[in-house]
Amino acid sequence: MYEGAIQDLIDELGRLPGIGPKSAQRIAFHLLAADPVDVARLTATLQRVKDEVRFCRICGNVAEDVECRICRDPRRSDEVICVVEEPKDVLAVERTREYRGRYHVLGGAISPIDGVGPDDLRVKELLARLADGAVSEIILATDPNLEGEATATYLARLLKPMGVVVTRLASGLPVGGDLEYADEITLGRAFSGRRSLDV
Repeated sequence: MYEGAIQDLIDELGRLPGIGPKSAQRIAFHLLAADPVDVARLTATLQRVKDEVRFCRICGNVAEDVECRICRDPRRSDEVICVVEEPKDVLAVERTREYRGRYHVLGGAISPIDGVGPDDLRVKELLARLADGAVSEIILATDPNLEGEATATYLARLLKPMGVVVTRLASGLPVGGDLEYADEITLGRAFSGRRSLDV
């Protein structure tokens, strides 16, 4: 335990996701030793993010305007919506350069342990986007963990009666991985999702 402001800084940094006590302490002492100009720039950037960044009114992605750049892009297909948990997932899909449709960010995943239910997510907003009948497919790209699977199952049951095709991202073995290190669930999904080779 340190005194005053430095301990307060360590405590605040430790509240950030993925930052444990040791990392919080290292960052705090790095900031303490840093040039005041660098610290002022970091402070100004944090304040600018809080002042200027909001969530897109259509998809829920981060934006500096009322709509994000993807929702404003007329070249994107309105027929397909990829449903993800968080804005960071949009970036992950975009990096593949394989998807040219729209997105819908739920703002999390169903997790009864954490007290997160369907009403805490942007499910109603997703249903509203289907009202005009322009969407023909919903791709469920939630995380392949317990919460992501529960969310995908819930959404699939909700969406299928609406007449849209509901698909789920394939899961299985990573490129460059070894079979001996794959867990049973991953290997099982790789087997069930196998496809024929076009040679």
